[in-house]
Amino acid sequence: MVRIGDLRKSMIISATVRMQVVKKTTTKEGEVVPLDQIDINMDNPVGTNGVFLVSPLIISHVIDKDSPLYQLSATDLQQEDIEVIVVLEGVVETTGITTQARTSYVSEEILWGQRFVPTVSEEDGMYAVDYSKFGNTVKVPTPCCSAKTLDEAGGIAQFKLNEGVTLRSSERRRRGTSVIRRSKKNGQ
Repeated sequence: MVRIGDLRKSMIISATVRMQVVKKTTTKEGEVVPLDQIDINMDNPVGTNGVFLVSPLIISHVIDKDSPLYQLSATDLQQEDIEVIVVLEGVVETTGITTQARTSYVSEEILWGQRFVPTVSEEDGMYAVDYSKFGNTVKVPTPCCSAKTLDEAGGIAQFKLNEGVTLRSSERRRRGTSVIRRSKKNGQ
């Protein structure tokens, strides 16, 4: 999962998000591809790769049989030389100029078994976005094995049944203080 947001005063319109894994691979013929760029399918809450950044969004990648991360365990991830690249592209509303933001995560920066804390809350009919929580995560019970091994062992339901232990939440915080309020009723 990655969280994206627009902190600009002018909005980004027609925004799209793409993700790729860059890693060393070997073809079936034995050819080594040192910087293989593999597209990652995303599970976008909006339903397409187009996004509307009114508030921060979490973009997820489901690790299934078609995922380039399917065979990686938590230990493998730390030892693997991979990089996940996220690209956000769109048009600056006020100027009509195309803009692009890129970031990447090497294997040491990927947090296994954690998810983002909520940033949007509702009080008295108003939505509040707390950007100070933008990068905060919390630990969640997650198998350390690869998704492939998990599938072969009966899936996540079997893991939860066998695990029987809930992990205490521990929050990882990042600094920030901006809060934006929007009315639920009229969008202001």
